[in-house]
Amino acid sequence: MSEIPRGRSETHDGDAHLLRYVVELPHPPIAVWAAVATPEGLPAWLCAADPLEPRLGGRVTLRWLNSDTVVSGQVTAWDPEYVAEYTVDPPHGRIRFHLEPGPDHDVSTVLRFTAEFTGPKEAMLDMLAGWHEHLERLVRALNGHPTDWRDWTPDRWRELRELYERDEAPWPKWEP
Repeated sequence: MSEIPRGRSETHDGDAHLLRYVVELPHPPIAVWAAVATPEGLPAWLCAADPLEPRLGGRVTLRWLNSDTVVSGQVTAWDPEYVAEYTVDPPHGRIRFHLEPGPDHDVSTVLRFTAEFTGPKEAMLDMLAGWHEHLERLVRALNGHPTDWRDWTPDRWRELRELYERDEAPWPKWEP
């Protein structure tokens, strides 16, 4: 699929979804933190953040640069250099970045990303594809190639959406 491992999803109560990605990044935690938890880092791969008050209970407004999506909410978890969590208006819900030192400690990071939201199954597949694409963009940004949002097209998102939809289809029952 890509260098980003496939995201996993859980659905509860029919329309509550939890998406999970675990990505090992060959970059030090401080660089990954700057990309996921600062107004300067986020636009290179995700969205503009204004305001982003870096504290528990702080205000946050996220404006996607490839669409007209704007969501506002609060910082609902904040542990500098380790956890940044934003709970914002639908459709995005709760977005959490949890950083851990990677196997090479000072030069690698394990990012545990979760997104929790409510919506139909189609929205879950849309979000799986969208977050996957954004995490690919995070890798490129960390490698010195930030996204130029003027060149964005939905082609990669559509490709990922089709792959996630195909993966969600029930597997044939095995019979001996």
